[in-house]
Order: sequence, then C-alpha cells, then structure tokens
Amino acid sequence: MKNSQATGSLTGAIELETQTIQERNNHTISSKDQRVDNTTSTSNAVRDAVPSERDAESQQDQFPTVVAHALEKWNDPRVNISRLFATFWSFVIMGANDAAYGALIPYLETYYNLSYTIISLVFLFPLVGYAAAAILNNTIHMYLGQRGVAGLSSLAHVLAYVVISVHPPYPVLIISFMFAGLGNGLADSAWNAWIANLANANELLGLLHGFYGLGAVLSPLIATSLVTKADWPWYTFYYLMIGGAVIEFGATLTAFWTADKHDFRKHTAYSRDQQQKDNILKQALFSKAAARVTWLCAAFLLGYVGTEVALGGWVVTFMMRVRDGGAFASGMTATGFWIGITVGRVVLGFVTPRIGERLAIIVYLALAMAFELIFWLVPQFYVSAVAIAIEGFFLGPLFPAAVVASTKVLPKHLHVSSIGFASTLGGIGGSIFPFAVGAIAQSKGVQVLQPFALALLVAVLGFWLLLPRMPRSRE
Repeated sequence: MKNSQATGSLTGAIELETQTIQERNNHTISSKDQRVDNTTSTSNAVRDAVPSERDAESQQDQFPTVVAHALEKWNDPRVNISRLFATFWSFVIMGANDAAYGALIPYLETYYNLSYTIISLVFLFPLVGYAAAAILNNTIHMYLGQRGVAGLSSLAHVLAYVVISVHPPYPVLIISFMFAGLGNGLADSAWNAWIANLANANELLGLLHGFYGLGAVLSPLIATSLVTKADWPWYTFYYLMIGGAVIEFGATLTAFWTADKHDFRKHTAYSRDQQQKDNILKQALFSKAAARVTWLCAAFLLGYVGTEVALGGWVVTFMMRVRDGGAFASGMTATGFWIGITVGRVVLGFVTPRIGERLAIIVYLALAMAFELIFWLVPQFYVSAVAIAIEGFFLGPLFPAAVVASTKVLPKHLHVSSIGFASTLGGIGGSIFPFAVGAIAQSKGVQVLQPFALALLVAVLGFWLLLPRMPRSRE
C-alpha cells in the first residue's frame, strides 16, 4: 500500500508530530498559516526517525502508520481483570475439548465398531470449523467486536456438546465436531490477539495456555475415570462439557459486553475509511512485509499444534497397544503429557522473555526432540510415560512464543488477522495430522506415531529459524 493512500487517516498523527518537532527546535509558528508549508519537512522528520535498515524501510512502505496506544495491563483498566479470567475459562473448555479425543477414542472405536481411519474423522471434521473461523474472524471483530466473538464461540461449543451428549449416529457425531472447531477457532484467535497486546504478554500468554493445559489435564482424567471406574458410557463426559460451555458463554459475554465494534476499531487505531479501502486479512497474507511473518508463524503453529494433538490424541492407544499398558494407566499417560504442557507454559513463560523468544524456542525444541527419541526408542512403559510428560513440558511454551513474536514484528492493526489466521491454521494442523496418524496406523500400526511426531518437530524448528529477528521488547 502506498503511504499516500492513508493520508486522510494520518492527518492527526502528522499534526501531532509537527507540533512536537517544532517545539523541540524552539520555533514559534502559526498553526493556521504554516501548517501546509511544513507538511513536507514534517514528513522528512518522521521518516528520519525510522531506523535505516532495509527491513524497517520495507515495513514502513507496506504498512499504514497508525496512532500508537500505550500497552494496557491485565488490571488496568479494571475491566481487564474480569476479561482475563473469562478468557482463562474459555481456554479451559478448549483444552478439555481437544484432550478428550485421545482418552475417548478407544471407547468410540468399540461403541461404533469402526476402524482407525474412520474413527480418526473426529480429528478431521473440526477443520471445517477452524477454516470458517479463519475467514470470519476479522469480519466478526469489525462488525460485532470481541463481544460477538464471546457469544458466537461459546454458543458453538454448547451446540456441539449437546449433540455429542445424545450419542447420535456416527455421521451426525462427526458433523457436530465442526461446531466445536468453530468455537475453538474463534476464541483461540481472539483471546490470543487480545492478551498478546497487553503488557507482560509472554507471562500472560503462558498463563492463558496454562489454563488450556489445565483443561487438557482434567479432561482425560475425568473421562477415563467415568468410563473405567464409574462404568458410565463415554458420552456422559459431555454432560460436564455442556455445563462448562454455558459458564463460558455467561463469563465471556459479560466481561466483553462493552467491547463492541467501536471499541475494537478504536484500540486498533484504524479508521473506518481505511477499513473500507483495505482488506486487512489480504494485507496480512500477501503484503510484502507482513506475509513472511504471518505465513511462517502459521506454518510453525500448523506443525506444533499438529504434534501436540497427535501425541495427546494417540498416546493412550499407543500405550495400550504397543506398550501393553492397562486402560487406566494408559489414560494417565495422557494426563501426564498435558500436565507437562501446563507446567511448561506457566514456568517457562517467565523464562522465555528473559533469554529471548528466538533462542528459547530453539532450546525447547531441541530438548523436546530428545525426549521424543527416548519415548520412541526405549520400549518400557514407565520410561515412555515419564518421557512424554517431560516432552510436554518443553512443548508447552511454543504457542505463546509464536504469538508474541508476531506482535513484535507486525503493526497492531494486523494482529487480529495475522494471529487469527496463524492460530486457526494451528487448529487445522490439530485436525489433519492426528487424522493422518490414524489413517497410516490402519495399515502400519499405531507405532507410526513416534517417527511422525519427530518429523513434525524438525519441520517446526525449520520454520522458526526462518522468522526475521525480532526486538527484545514491544514497549
């Protein structure tokens, strides 16, 4: 985009810069008589203030300048407190949703009498919902604000869980998972983008994804206990999910009630005229400066979430069929994996900003790959259970770090679209790759999980290394 296209929306920012520079040089001018004459010199002064590196100049050419807002804090303004805890609960529901698949697959397989390939459709069908979320995310923000996201995402969860709880025929069951994917995709992108623009984003995103991990820890534990200890049917677990989704609806809609479209547009500092001229998602995906960051973060999350959900989704079956574990003990390995992810996100969320996202994620991935090799190559049940838990610990902070990285190198008005697209593609990875494991396992056995997961981790590391260098701070 040419900078001249954004002239109308930049007038206020240029006038403010004019006044600041002129006061600094002790010039006394008349704003009415000399404003036009000083426009050219002001533009030069603004341009001179930008770093001289080619990347910075390229980004300046591609992105319209917007008025900067100071970063809000989690408790300032005070409404952010209730909003933060509402997003935490939303992520508990999302984590419980994703982790339930792995714990319940052996019982779904028996209940519906299906093969690995067909039962794996429970992973694949949420992809449709995630894709819809990627397309609709920015439009919902622009016309309904975060209030619209809060209502639509939680209602999609409620609808999905009501249908699943009545254990319908399998084709209807897998269609209901599309609505679960839509709810996850909308909430995932919106709440990641919102918290990424608060002060101390690494720590807060670590907590946010820690609550995702908490839901993922409790989900297989409760589901496995209901089936193996209480001897209840598998679908009774979704009675609890309905209650959780109803709480999500009330909490998020109440907290974000004032966050309508006007509030969203104000905080992104992007004028209505500019919105009409530009397709923001198109700019995030195809403009020269933004596309590299958006697509690399999206590819990173595609592989990462695919690895996470594939391991969490198939580890119970792997431990039962390959490591010869009992039903309850094998179910607890999934719990251990999600505990590792939860603790890693919270603990390493405070470590990552101190050593820098780039180096930290390289180290975390190297250690995750090492424990993946132990999980794969040492054929002992308890060794495998410990290795998968520690691997989860080092995988935990990867998602928050990718979100923070994108906010450091992209302008604020692109954050929702770019982070939303990347998060949604991550959700798609969480659908495609676990399905691929199931399809391959049909002929090769579920032991294909280990080399498959290791290959994904190598690819994820490659995408991370291709990202441009980022500043240590956004403030």
